[in-house]
Amino acid sequence: MRKSLLLNVFLCFSAFALLPRAQAQPMFDVPFVPTPHVVIDEMLRLADVKPGDFVMDLGSGDGRVLITAAKKFGARGIGVDLDEQLIFQSEAAAEQAGVADRVKFLQQDLFKTDLTQATVITMYLLPGVMMRLRPQLFALRPGTRLVSHDFRLGDWSPDVTTQIRKNTFLWIVPAKVAGKWQMKIPLPGGDHAITLELRQKYQEIDGFAQIDGRHAQIWEPRLWGDRLSFVIVDDRDRDSEASLYFEGRVSGDVIAGRLRRGAGNAQTIHDWRAVRVAAQ
Repeated sequence: MRKSLLLNVFLCFSAFALLPRAQAQPMFDVPFVPTPHVVIDEMLRLADVKPGDFVMDLGSGDGRVLITAAKKFGARGIGVDLDEQLIFQSEAAAEQAGVADRVKFLQQDLFKTDLTQATVITMYLLPGVMMRLRPQLFALRPGTRLVSHDFRLGDWSPDVTTQIRKNTFLWIVPAKVAGKWQMKIPLPGGDHAITLELRQKYQEIDGFAQIDGRHAQIWEPRLWGDRLSFVIVDDRDRDSEASLYFEGRVSGDVIAGRLRRGAGNAQTIHDWRAVRVAAQ
């Protein structure tokens, strides 16, 4: 009896050892949930995708966002996902849609992906992943458009929000403008020195100015990518005071653009250029 029992136990363990082992399932930070096609259209419309754009879709799933960007909007791009099966599915779908020459899908970690070539980044990621990714996104080239389905970037308020079946959020990566800037501009009576002190939180800016050392408030400041605009009231002479409308483009430590003084047929237009002399 004992020999028979031992033999049966041995056979059972041997049979178990020969059974195929279950494949370990990879763990992903973001589960694949397909984005509705009308939401994809809205994301790409909101980001103003054009044929010259390079779109990067983070967590690209079955490739539908990038394929739509190529097929409907004429863009090129890369999709990034960790799931090998979804990468294969995306490549097959791109072939079927006739856009395989315009899109590429990479099986890799989005946190280790170089995003600097993107002009547009699309995302449908969970809040925790969005927050981990935020510093990398904020460091991208000013003017890069970021568009997300459903989830936001924490306290970085979107520039535009729409709701068509789902919430869609757009951010324009802002230039870094915080600090002290100096310039000279032509005003009645000759050239005058203006100093700007700008504070910044994401695209939200405020601050104050000085004209020849006199305090002046900054009105209607706005930063949209690398484009900056604001208004200063030239009130040196209360009988002939006028608004100074500044519009310019930020390029590193230089802002250059056009200045309009006054309104209507009394308006004059001048070039202006400011240089950052101290960062914040």
